[in-house]
Amino acid sequence: MLISVSKRGFKRAVDRNRLKRLIREAYRLNKYQLLEHPGGHPVGVLGIIYTGKEKSALALVEKKLISAFHRLLGTAVPRPASPPAA
Repeated sequence: MLISVSKRGFKRAVDRNRLKRLIREAYRLNKYQLLEHPGGHPVGVLGIIYTGKEKSALALVEKKLISAFHRLLGTAVPRPASPPAA
């Protein structure tokens, strides 16, 4: 797996390293979706390039990574349950 965060967008190494750690953690928590995909081919090489302009929290990084996994696998992204109408 390759993770890249642009030096142009984040001048300080500490910011780039934090984003890379967040992406690695989000991948670690959700890699089962790639490994256990039924009927699909295993993903051999995966490259993730962070193109955002701002620092993000783990929850947002994880949400975007899951969305990317579903696009990669060609499956529908599960929607969160909406509260019942009053």
